[in-house]
Amino acid sequence: MRNSLLDRFRGAGGTSGSSGAGTFRADFTASLVVFLVAVPLCVGVAVASGVPAELGLITGIVGGLVTGFLPGSSLQVSGPAAGLTVLVYEAVEEYGVAALGVLVLVSGLLQLGMGALGLGRWFRAISVAVVQGMLAGIGLVLIAGQLYSLADAKAPSGGLDKIFSIPQLVVDAAGSADALKAVAVGAGTIVVLVLWPRFRRGAKVLPGPLAAVALATAVTAIFDLPIARVEVKGLLDAIQPPGGSEFQALAEVGVIGTVLAFTLIASAESLFSAAAVDRLHDGPRTDYDKELMAQGAGNAVCGVLGALPMTAVIVRSSANVQAGAKTKASRVLHGVWLLVFAVLFPSALGIIPVATLAGVLVYSGWKLIPIKDMTPLWRDHRGEAIILIVTAGAIVVTNMFEGVIIGLLMAVAKTAWETSHVHIEISGREDETGDQPLHVRIRGNATFLRLPKLLDELESLPREREVELDLTGLRHVDHACEMALATWTERHNAVVKRATVEEKQVMA
Repeated sequence: MRNSLLDRFRGAGGTSGSSGAGTFRADFTASLVVFLVAVPLCVGVAVASGVPAELGLITGIVGGLVTGFLPGSSLQVSGPAAGLTVLVYEAVEEYGVAALGVLVLVSGLLQLGMGALGLGRWFRAISVAVVQGMLAGIGLVLIAGQLYSLADAKAPSGGLDKIFSIPQLVVDAAGSADALKAVAVGAGTIVVLVLWPRFRRGAKVLPGPLAAVALATAVTAIFDLPIARVEVKGLLDAIQPPGGSEFQALAEVGVIGTVLAFTLIASAESLFSAAAVDRLHDGPRTDYDKELMAQGAGNAVCGVLGALPMTAVIVRSSANVQAGAKTKASRVLHGVWLLVFAVLFPSALGIIPVATLAGVLVYSGWKLIPIKDMTPLWRDHRGEAIILIVTAGAIVVTNMFEGVIIGLLMAVAKTAWETSHVHIEISGREDETGDQPLHVRIRGNATFLRLPKLLDELESLPREREVELDLTGLRHVDHACEMALATWTERHNAVVKRATVEEKQVMA
């Protein structure tokens, strides 16, 4: 029985010839590492999203026991992600925690449908600049919002409001001893996260997020600091399945936009994460359609339980690979450990300071911003850099969904502009008598984006010569361009003929 179970999990990334027992030991060890990484992140994302901390653990459990068991990507781990924190917070503020289950459930069903239709691979066609801009915008809003939690203060609702209110936050925090203590705990958490990887022995034993949260929690308890702690309800009490009234909200345009945003962002982030994880190991590659369906199944279950939406998370996934995981058993077991922790030790969450979780998310938000990539991207691909910056800025100024749509439209416009190259070849200029028409041949892709350039070049031709326009060299010509070229040629030749007739009449 044990060997048959191991055989079901074998083959995700293990080397040929490795024994079943050795593979299981590697997966068992990796699952503990991923569990230790997942606990503070699950709780932190939930608190930052404005929902009970247990809902983050529920999503992590589903990510392990449901999505982790399904085919798709072999080693990537799913759970609540910082990338959706801002969108979830806005949805909860707008529609309430009770409606969250419906949003996540419908998003999961859409992902299942897209995977079944074979649309998973098409997410790889989304511009990387848009995805990086999306993550950068999320990171900026996440950092701005968590700065308030660092000081145990309530954050404004809008992205711009969060940023513009930071000076007042600094003034208020500076005048409050309790706020300064909370800031010190949060700042200390960030320092530990930055420096922990340099402590190689410790980093091998204990993941950075857990070490930072554990140290900050211990300091808070030892000195009995008067700062906010995580509120604990209990696992069963936190589950809020959606009811009939919540499903009625799907008739609202805003709710539909939020569902589409959940679906687009969660799917894109998961599949881009899968591509990144594939580069970390030499096992089987990701089946994108199956992975999209696995994510959809997980989100559907999370929706039924009223929990947070899930994505594949690169932090947990890379920790899984680096810890030596061989098969999907490691991510399933990490879900088991999360379930055991949530059932047996829920009160352990109540001693964690909110400020230290804010510090973890500020650090996570900073990691979402591609600072190192900007200079080479600007130097070599300036258009992509502009799309990244505009997408991030649009998310901060408007919201997640509108910002991503603006980025996608810019990417499409840029591609259309770059592919619509046209070249004009003119023959017949050597005819000094001017009796023969000029032959103008246009090659390439003629679209409305290049129409001003085409018309400018045509207008520069001699006005006393007729023009024969040859469009056979065009691989593509849109309707607007075709009509404009035909109209110009007809008008130009009509003027030339009229001038010739008048000249002959004068000579007669």
